[in-house]
Amino acid sequence: MNEYIAGCGPESYEAVQETGFSHGFGRLDANRELVEWIREYNTDPSHRIKLRFYGFDSPTEMTGTDSPRQFLHFVLDYLASIDSASSQAHRECIDPLLGKDSDWENPAAMMDPAKSVGLSPAATALRIETEDLISELDVRRPELVAKSNKSRYLEAVHYAKAARQLLNYHALMARTTGKPGDRLVSGLGLRDAMMADNLEYIVSRECDRGKVLVFAHNSHLKRGKAEWQLGNNLLTWWPVGSHLNEMFGPRYAAIGSAVGVSDANGISQPEAGTLEERLTALPGPILFIPTHKGRGLPTSEIEALQTRSGSMKNPTYFPLTAQSFTDFDWLAVLDSTEYTRDGPPLQ
Repeated sequence: MNEYIAGCGPESYEAVQETGFSHGFGRLDANRELVEWIREYNTDPSHRIKLRFYGFDSPTEMTGTDSPRQFLHFVLDYLASIDSASSQAHRECIDPLLGKDSDWENPAAMMDPAKSVGLSPAATALRIETEDLISELDVRRPELVAKSNKSRYLEAVHYAKAARQLLNYHALMARTTGKPGDRLVSGLGLRDAMMADNLEYIVSRECDRGKVLVFAHNSHLKRGKAEWQLGNNLLTWWPVGSHLNEMFGPRYAAIGSAVGVSDANGISQPEAGTLEERLTALPGPILFIPTHKGRGLPTSEIEALQTRSGSMKNPTYFPLTAQSFTDFDWLAVLDSTEYTRDGPPLQ
């Protein structure tokens, strides 16, 4: 996708919409419009600094987790371009331990630790081999940077450490100890920590060019603890935003988003007394409201606000709450939207 917006990849959006996005997100009209706008911006010669496009989510999801093969092979290919003998030695140890991608990516492992290979003898040995690979990159830093360049070296190190995190995630999914829901909470927390590390890496690459604009669910980018009601379990964990707040301090600005009504997305009119109802009653179809971590706002009145329930048909919409005023610096609120979620039909 980054090659496409830079004008050096395929000529049509259709050629990259499936491979450039996961989860079918390339089929969303909003994403197409965003990508085409970026590509057009980059073609304008008056824009000296061109925009870049990154993905920063971890390779994990509630329905499955990736094999570490792609990450590790990226690092081995980098090392091979400088030291083929060392790369081959690592590859001969790593490849037999990788096994089949389908074993790593078994969706049943997300709910059943017995289906996970994350603590198998091969997976445990692979974690050690990955640590050895990272150690070699660290020890040979001056040499590797000189024989490639700093950007390529840092990219390889980032991929190697992402492989380590992914193997830790697989090991977590294989654990049988703890209370019900502990595995899921730990997995959600590790996923967000991986996302935060990815963003720290992206910022390090872009810091001399400009700012980084991030788009994700409110629950990922909020400063306070994230909550998710899954059946009878209330899952809580530290999201990306809480990590970024510690990493970057005032350099991290968080904007929460909300919508009043969207029939296409199963979100009905907010009830009276809810925050969405109060905000969408104000003039204008779109509002951009400063909250600045809740400073100077009437605390008692905010805490008395009800939480809307009219959005429950769509479980991906998390209503605004009193905590939203401290989780975000601004709230972007739309009265309505006709963009569809492009997922399975809502019941």
